[in-house]
Amino acid sequence: MRFNDFDFAGLILKALRISAFFAALLGLWQLLYDLHIWSPYLLPEPVKVWHSLEHYVDNGQLWRATKASMQRLLIGYAISILIGLIIGMLCGLNKYADETLGSIVLGLQSLPSICWLPLAVLWFGLNENAIIFVVAMGSIFAIAISARAGVQGIPPLYRRAAATMGANRFQLIFWVLLPAMVPAMAQGLKLGWSFAWRSLMSAELIPTGTAIGLGQTLTFARDLNDMSSVIAIMLAIVALGIATDRLFFSRMEAWANERWGLLATT
Repeated sequence: MRFNDFDFAGLILKALRISAFFAALLGLWQLLYDLHIWSPYLLPEPVKVWHSLEHYVDNGQLWRATKASMQRLLIGYAISILIGLIIGMLCGLNKYADETLGSIVLGLQSLPSICWLPLAVLWFGLNENAIIFVVAMGSIFAIAISARAGVQGIPPLYRRAAATMGANRFQLIFWVLLPAMVPAMAQGLKLGWSFAWRSLMSAELIPTGTAIGLGQTLTFARDLNDMSSVIAIMLAIVALGIATDRLFFSRMEAWANERWGLLATT
């Protein structure tokens, strides 16, 4: 794309639309506060929430909590990718595994991540491993289902062509199946990340006695009946999730679709 082709007017118009939308939401929030439909305790005004957010930023708690949460999230997510890919590819390649293990995966996918919390505490105790376990279990099955769909969506001609050229099973997996799975897995990894992120907030209800994450910070604010801090931390969690999606996963998905010819380009 040439520099002269860059649509500055379109970019500015998009920024104005987004800004107007969030300004309207902020105005509606302030209006609801002024009308006293709910108690100020239950619905604090936007300025008070902003001051609470500034407080967490100034004392460094927000950054420390974000760092602790992201470390747990990345470890659990990496585990879920490894196990999810193995399970998904096995179900996609083997009919018997799909009929047995695949049905279990589909069933466990519907299980809310917080249901793994008691099991994690009993197995691992009140420590980091319990949190990582919940995060991994929350996203493994979404990734496995996407990997299974990716394998089953590969045209049989690809496998036959590889077999005709003398490819063994190892070469078939790494040079045919994995590259052909990229578009499906780009979407699956994005979905798995969202499940892992939500699972982390549930898992951080566990009092580990170590680094305090965003979920634990949110719980402490609730225990103190500080609604402005609760909403401030919630907004920080939402902002972090949106930023991660926009900066990485949406770009990865768009690249995969364009690279594999699934996205119309001009």
